Amino acid sequence: MSIKDIFNKIKEEVKVVQGEETKDKVYSNKNTYPSEQTAIHEFERSKQKLFDVNEWSQMSGINSTFHLYDKRGRRITAKMPEIGFFMKIILPATTIDNWVRITGIRVEDNLAEFTVHPSEQPKELGEGDAEIEHFFIKEASSTFRVTREGNTLHGYEIGKNEGINNQGKDAGERALLNTLIAEGGWAGVQALQWDKLTKYLVHLEETNE
Repeated sequence: MSIKDIFNKIKEEVKVVQGEETKDKVYSNKNTYPSEQTAIHEFERSKQKLFDVNEWSQMSGINSTFHLYDKRGRRITAKMPEIGFFMKIILPATTIDNWVRITGIRVEDNLAEFTVHPSEQPKELGEGDAEIEHFFIKEASSTFRVTREGNTLHGYEIGKNEGINNQGKDAGERALLNTLIAEGGWAGVQALQWDKLTKYLVHLEETNE
């Protein structure tokens, strides 16, 4: 990498920290089976694991806590989410809530996914303000996806427009906290978390239960 490339990278990172730029990131893992018939069977299990969000908390090692909530803010144990449902994500070794709302679900023969965006708390749990309870801006998204190609399963976490929520009313009183999480704790944990999850989705890793 040239000096110019390094300088441009530093400028880009500064803009990200200042909330002026965003990042896109993709994490993935795959698992190949001896036959397509086996892969078809295991893909059904991948779909079940993808949509059973509460079970993600049971993955071993360094792991976030994931809770699913309905549109009214009631914690639920549903195995299949719906558009408008909420997820609460608590990062490892913290008690800080980060909320996302499910904005899209797609299920096809060889593909299943759902997309979330950072959001406020469900109204029944919040105080009626518009503060985004997440360290990323509301325009950011994460898509959790599993696919089957022949006898190979693929698991993905696709992050888009990942900008730090530290500007304006959306950040509320969390501007500094969001910056510290995004550039500190989450920056260090993100790769581990989504690598672990995508392995879990294609059965390279299982839960403790």
